[in-house]
Amino acid sequence: MNTLDHNDMPEVAVQNIYFEGDMLFIKLSDERQIGLPFKKIRWLDWLAKATPEQRAKWSIEPYGYAVWWEELDDGFEVEHVLSLQPLPHKQSNQEAEPILTTT
Repeated sequence: MNTLDHNDMPEVAVQNIYFEGDMLFIKLSDERQIGLPFKKIRWLDWLAKATPEQRAKWSIEPYGYAVWWEELDDGFEVEHVLSLQPLPHKQSNQEAEPILTTT
């Protein structure tokens, strides 16, 4: 059951997705298109392990806030794609290595 109502609609919504090689492209309602190398992103490891046939069976959740793969029992929300933070359930217990260091 979807608990979102009209007031909870995201400002940006998924309109379409498609795959080209090892890239997942997400078309958004504000005309942006985001490309993700899904085989290199830890929180998309479930998608990297899926067959092309399984990856093709996706649906956009109501109001476009997320994409869901029923057969894979997983998906992602727009806010996670647009953030720099990994999905909470995919974070490791290890400390992240710093991106930049100073000497």
